[in-house]
Amino acid sequence: MDQKEHLSRYLTRSRDDLVRKLDGLSEYDVRRPLVPSGTNLLGLVKHVATVQLGYLGDVFGRPSGIETPWLTDESEPEADLWATPDESRAFVVDLLQRSNAHADETVRALSLDAPGDVPWWGPDRRAVTLHQILVHLTVETARHAGHADVVRELIDGGLGNGPADPNVPDRDADGWRRHHDRVEAAARAATG
Repeated sequence: MDQKEHLSRYLTRSRDDLVRKLDGLSEYDVRRPLVPSGTNLLGLVKHVATVQLGYLGDVFGRPSGIETPWLTDESEPEADLWATPDESRAFVVDLLQRSNAHADETVRALSLDAPGDVPWWGPDRRAVTLHQILVHLTVETARHAGHADVVRELIDGGLGNGPADPNVPDRDADGWRRHHDRVEAAARAATG
């Protein structure tokens, strides 16, 4: 596996981890904000799809042609981070799939040292390569997948990538409560 394939694999995994957080939830649960910033699962998916269109499309002179009306001057604030009532889950997931296809085609078409221009980064950092953008986008997508992990846990207690995830200890509700209490006790003891 070459470097480009390796980077692409990690980006794909982060995108898959993020969208999987929607599985099995109601329309309300995928949309509802659970923290003061308004972070919500469907909004995270919409945001990643939108950002990816910019970074692996426009930055390399490869516009996708996919409309993003939530990015206009007349749009609601942070409209790429939440779904309006007329933007269905199917619409947002399809947006991510189309964004992924366009992004993957850009990665296939260009070499890792292909130059790009990120105008929103400012003059001293806007000249980039595909390699830089793949690393940046993978990190950003993984960060948002981590946000989605926490939001999903707040919704229904779901952890990791489901019951078979080897990175999540096998505990029942009582075991998690004991673990939580152990961590809480350590925090209190550390602060006197």
